[in-house]
Amino acid sequence: MTCANHKVRAVRCHYKASDPDVYEALCRATADLDVAWDKLRRARRIVLKFNQDSPPGQVVRFEGQRQQLVSDSVVRATLRLLREKTNAELLCADISLYATYFGSTVEETTQITPLLREFDVRFVDANREPLEIVPAIGGGLMFRQYAMMREVIEADAVVSVAKAKNHGFAGVTGCLKNLFGLAPTEPIGRPRAYFHHLIRLPYVLVDIARILDPALNIVDALVAQAGREWGDGKGTARPISTLIAGDQVVATDACMMHLMGHDPRGDWPAPPFHRDRNPILIAAKCGFGTVELPDIDFQSETDPQAEGIFYADMTDSPETNLSWRRTTCEQALYYRDNPGKFAEFTGEYILLQDGQARWHKAGGTIEQSRRDLSGANPDHAMWYKLVDPEETEGEHYEVYEQTLAELADRRTP
Repeated sequence: MTCANHKVRAVRCHYKASDPDVYEALCRATADLDVAWDKLRRARRIVLKFNQDSPPGQVVRFEGQRQQLVSDSVVRATLRLLREKTNAELLCADISLYATYFGSTVEETTQITPLLREFDVRFVDANREPLEIVPAIGGGLMFRQYAMMREVIEADAVVSVAKAKNHGFAGVTGCLKNLFGLAPTEPIGRPRAYFHHLIRLPYVLVDIARILDPALNIVDALVAQAGREWGDGKGTARPISTLIAGDQVVATDACMMHLMGHDPRGDWPAPPFHRDRNPILIAAKCGFGTVELPDIDFQSETDPQAEGIFYADMTDSPETNLSWRRTTCEQALYYRDNPGKFAEFTGEYILLQDGQARWHKAGGTIEQSRRDLSGANPDHAMWYKLVDPEETEGEHYEVYEQTLAELADRRTP
């Protein structure tokens, strides 16, 4: 995909601005995104993915604004804009991590229900059947195919509305990682940790983004967050009073990272990518978007933040992380090369460490911390795999080969 038509706009909008002022700012940010509007105006059904899922008691706020999730004012502005400029059926789709794993309900965790009702937007729990098995674009980077909810896949256009924030595992999360919330998880899909796995995650994010290829990408940076993404209050609020909009997801996230003070061309182990690779760089290298700002039609009313204002928490030491990366790859390749040794676990998920299945289960839910399950070798990774002699999902083991080759001469960072 060429980047000749990629447009990204960043406009100033105070984080305490009124709803009409936020709407006006979003109109300015999206006004000349002609490629996006052409696709959206032709659409009969548009799926919106907002970064919005959380139990009510865990919503972190800064001076009244959501710190980790998209603000009501940005949700309202987005829905109003689409209602005024398109004739499409609007669906809001999401998968609730908290409903799947922590005993909440989708009704409890969907923070924007009143706004969806206000604009007559139907909410769809994307963790429901019927599913479609979708071939990954170009054969995929990490897997050949992915399961997606049929209503999401059959939409004519997708809109990703994200929060600007750092992420303890992914380094940065924006419009690209926001789409991960549309990948079905248990009990009908892969466990969340299966894709959200060391080495796999950046490539999976690119595969999902290429499948969905959102027409419009909006970043709520009214109040952003540094540190980590979880709803535990440990992140640091960064009110930068900005809205960002773009017509290509990778280009939009590249500009977002630039405004956060990060180099969108950076990669592991350079901050903020302490743990894993930079997914938007991987995307750009396979021809999906660009991280080169001169190649983007980028206009901004906001200056980049100083280096260090935004940062990702380092969850483990560089030495531990390096060992995990190396041993993850080694275990994946050991499994590939020795399929007969795991035939007894066919149809089950295993955690493979040092050539042994340390854990196995049909459903795949890991109820213990892998840090505990790792036993006497906590710096040896536990690779998570569904044992399928047919390798139906089509995992690309060459990713592990390439990663090992890159690590071969690397000293501990």
